[in-house]
Amino acid sequence: EYIFLKTLYSEVSVKHFAVIIENSSLDASERAWNLTDDEVKENLLNSSTAAVAKILELEPLMLEGGNVEMFIQSDNQGRAGDVRDIVVRKAEMSWQIGFSLKHNHFAVKHSRLSKGLDFGKEWYSHSCSDEYWKSIKPVFDYLEEQKLLCKKWSDLGECKVEKVYKPLLGAFVREIKDSLRVDVKIPSKMVEYLLGQYDFYKVISIDNKQMAQLQAFNLHSQLNQSGKTKKPTVIIPVSQLPTRIVHLDFKPGSDTTVEMYMDNGWQFSFRIHNASTKVETSLKFDIQIIGMPATIITVNCLW
Repeated sequence: EYIFLKTLYSEVSVKHFAVIIENSSLDASERAWNLTDDEVKENLLNSSTAAVAKILELEPLMLEGGNVEMFIQSDNQGRAGDVRDIVVRKAEMSWQIGFSLKHNHFAVKHSRLSKGLDFGKEWYSHSCSDEYWKSIKPVFDYLEEQKLLCKKWSDLGECKVEKVYKPLLGAFVREIKDSLRVDVKIPSKMVEYLLGQYDFYKVISIDNKQMAQLQAFNLHSQLNQSGKTKKPTVIIPVSQLPTRIVHLDFKPGSDTTVEMYMDNGWQFSFRIHNASTKVETSLKFDIQIIGMPATIITVNCLW
C-alpha cells in the first residue's frame, strides 16, 4: 500500500497538483514498509511502477481538472464493506476511484462465522433465522468446551470436520437458500458485500512472474471516465451484477469448502478454516473468486 501510494503520487504530481492525506493508516503502512526485506521492496516497487503507468492510461481524468487527494483507508472501512485500500479523489468534482492491493494472493475477503455474528445482516441486510442459530449452537458449544480445556485444533482430529466444519457450512448454505425466498436481490447484495459498493482496481503483485496484474471491477460505471482532452486507451465495460444463485453446495470431495455459482458469470468459493493454533469460538472464511464475467478486464503489466 505504501509504495503503491508513493509511486502513484510521484507520477501524478509531476503533471498535476496532488497531495497525500496523512493519517494513522499511512503511518502504519510506512512502518511496515521500513521493516520489509529489500528484495521484497524491489519487487513491490517494480510492480507499483508498472501498474501505475497503465492506470494513468485507463484513468485520464486523474490528470485533468481539480486537485487530486489520495489516502490509505483504515481497516474499519473494509469491515464496513469498502474493500479499497487506497482512494484517489477530486472532492470538488465528486470523482473518486479506489485500489485494492494484493501481494501474491487473490483472496477477496476474510469474513468470519461465530456464535453471535449475524452474517445475514452483515452480508445482505437480512438477519439470520432462528433455525440458523439453533443449527450452529451445538457447534459453538463444542468449541467453547474445547477452548476451556485449552485444546489445539490439531487435537480435535476428525471431530474438527464432523462436529465443526460440516455442520457449520451446512447451516450457512441452508440459511442463504432460505433467505433467497425472502429477497430476490440477495445475489447482487452478496457480490456488493464481497467486492464493496464502490468500483475499484485490484492490483496484484505476482513476484514469480515479474508482473502486476490489474483487474477492473466496474460495476457502477465509476471507472474509466474520459477527460476533456484525453480518452482512456482501453475501454472498460460495465459488468452486470448477478440476479440468481444457480448452484450453492459443498465442493465435490471437500468438507471445508462451499461453491456458489451465479448468473452473469460470477462464481465464488468459501473455504472455512481455523486461523490460530488453539481452538477459538470463531472460524474464518477464505473467499476466492473462481469465475468472473467476461467484462471484468484483466491487464498484465510486466516488469
